[in-house]
Amino acid sequence: MHLVVIGGSDAGISAALRAREVDESADVTVVVADAYPNFSICGIPYYFSREVQPWQSLAHRTLADLEAAGLQVRTNTLATGISVNARTLTVRNNGGAESAIPYDALVVGTGASASTAGIHGTDRLGPADGVHTLHTMGDTFALENYLDEHQPSTAIIIGAGYVGLEMAEALTIRGLQVTQLQRGPQVLSTLDTELGALVRDELDRNGVTVETGMQVHDIGRDSGLLAVQGTRDGAPFVRRAELVLVVVGVRPNVELLTGIGARTGAGGAVIVDERMQTGIPQIWAGGDGVITRHRLLGDTYLPLGTTAHKQGRVAGANAVGADARFHGSLGTQVVKVFDLVAARTGLRDHEAETAGHRPHSHTVTADDHKRYYPGATPIHIRVTGDFESGRLLGAQLLGSRSAEISKRVDTFATALHHSMSVDAISDLDLSYTPPLGSPWDAVQIATQAWSTSTRAAGSTTPVHAGASRSSEAGGIDRAARSGEAGENE
Repeated sequence: MHLVVIGGSDAGISAALRAREVDESADVTVVVADAYPNFSICGIPYYFSREVQPWQSLAHRTLADLEAAGLQVRTNTLATGISVNARTLTVRNNGGAESAIPYDALVVGTGASASTAGIHGTDRLGPADGVHTLHTMGDTFALENYLDEHQPSTAIIIGAGYVGLEMAEALTIRGLQVTQLQRGPQVLSTLDTELGALVRDELDRNGVTVETGMQVHDIGRDSGLLAVQGTRDGAPFVRRAELVLVVVGVRPNVELLTGIGARTGAGGAVIVDERMQTGIPQIWAGGDGVITRHRLLGDTYLPLGTTAHKQGRVAGANAVGADARFHGSLGTQVVKVFDLVAARTGLRDHEAETAGHRPHSHTVTADDHKRYYPGATPIHIRVTGDFESGRLLGAQLLGSRSAEISKRVDTFATALHHSMSVDAISDLDLSYTPPLGSPWDAVQIATQAWSTSTRAAGSTTPVHAGASRSSEAGGIDRAARSGEAGENE
């Protein structure tokens, strides 16, 4: 059979490689719009910080590696149309010549494009003018060339999500004075306020100027500089810099599929089932262009590299005859901001309420390892559970880079995947040695504190939506920091 895969990033390459694993006789062609198949978009900020060099290091696999795995890769080839009845994909090369590729099965992994959120001026000012987005290797080279040629000393980053924060660090390391503009009331809005405030403190300590509540409307020129204009609390503002980076999210690339009748759902992404089927015969899809089934929320739009890899793997297997399922996401994410690491998985209070739960959240600070061993650092952990059933619903963590934040959020993610209660996490047999942990790991200290706070809340006034955040009135609970309670060495 001949499988054609559109897209050379996470979902597309995962689909193609998995198809070859399932059926070594399958003829697999991968159509890539640019010349950079299987490059790590998530690694781009670390190229700009000079931590990853040269740019070729960002390739998960070289073109030769992909071909050695049995893939035929057609780079600089743009997919322009699908004929369902004829089972052909129309493509156009860099020279403008069009041709048709027949297929027996098709996997679409066209991903997403950088959004500019309707900001005026982004249609007339581009990379040559110092206005950049950052989502592809082409964007990467354009920004790197601008930095090299113009040597700017000031930059404005519009957006303070994951990529915005990573680029604030990267450009600061490069010697630029960075101003970060965020529309909402805090940076990293995927965390609750008390933890997001600690991320902002880290930016402040490293010289990044953070301004929140900034609704950007226009980018123009003024006195030889780029001028970012908008409103803050109804009052106009203008900020000027030599470089502007717009990182305000992405929009799914769905035109190929909607053009042949595919339906769209959350975030305008294409609707697929758990087998990654589009509802169109012999066509599967995965990655940032499709919806994601969240294990606690249902269908949503949640573009993540980890999700794209899993969805692509399922789509590729099924396209060559397997019966695989995508078992859903929990939105598990982690980001490094200078020397701080922030992570989350599952639901926050407002999301839990939307899903029909009665959430109760509690925040505790625990040491990452035994305090008597040098170098112990605090981890702030916010646990969200269902007040009535005790089921774990989510967790947020923040601590230093050395504190194994990603390991610990993965513990919560694993518990969530298996629908564990908060109390049951204390039964987990987690590793311990004084330089790396405590007999009760920080994760367990946090869940035990959640249970204690829940009992306290239940013994007085029942916790209700909007009043369940037990730590917000009295600050972060630090009583359990040492991890000493009940331990026996």
